[in-house]
Amino acid sequence: MTDPVDVWAVVAAERGALAEDLASLTDEQWQTTSLCSAWSVRRVVGHMTATASLTPLTFVGNLARAGFSFNTFANNQIDKHLGPGNRATLANFRAVQHSTSAPPGPKLSWLGEALVHAEDVRRPLGIAHAYDPAAVRAAADFYRGSNLLIGSKDRIAGLRLQATDASWSHGDGPEVAGPMMSLLMAMTGRVAATEDLAGPGVATLRERTLARDQGPA
Repeated sequence: MTDPVDVWAVVAAERGALAEDLASLTDEQWQTTSLCSAWSVRRVVGHMTATASLTPLTFVGNLARAGFSFNTFANNQIDKHLGPGNRATLANFRAVQHSTSAPPGPKLSWLGEALVHAEDVRRPLGIAHAYDPAAVRAAADFYRGSNLLIGSKDRIAGLRLQATDASWSHGDGPEVAGPMMSLLMAMTGRVAATEDLAGPGVATLRERTLARDQGPA
């Protein structure tokens, strides 16, 4: 079965677009709290750089050195790739734009990571971006059936998700309707995205998101 999108081409394009958006940030904006509330914008970018610098082997080794604590491991990797200042953080991120390295896991999870973390950064900064519709659908199709790390499958269980800007829906039950990207962000645990959604299932989705501490994933 072929991939619905050229994953690494889209990831590279989205990294490049995000780097261009980051280039004009002030020092204060780099410290803005991202949608991953434990991390600033700068630390999310450091995380994206770290992820693109890992292989399955280095992932396992570094996770073991972190005592198999994912949060400790993630923060250690961020510290390694931040550099001494904001310009260095951006330069390090630009350097991995075309990387196809990643920790172990389905390739579509790395597409989802690129899209979701980019929006984790952009939304708090008020930066609009038109994401590739096919890529967003592919990521949503992956997350709707996955509980890997962030519990998306359980979060949306018993709800009907309906995109209002694309031909896409999933599930049965009380409806949650809204833009495709907002549905993707909500199913991956970003409570801010539920503000864009409507329907009788939104309250349930919001409560499940607030009840689950997803950490920085």
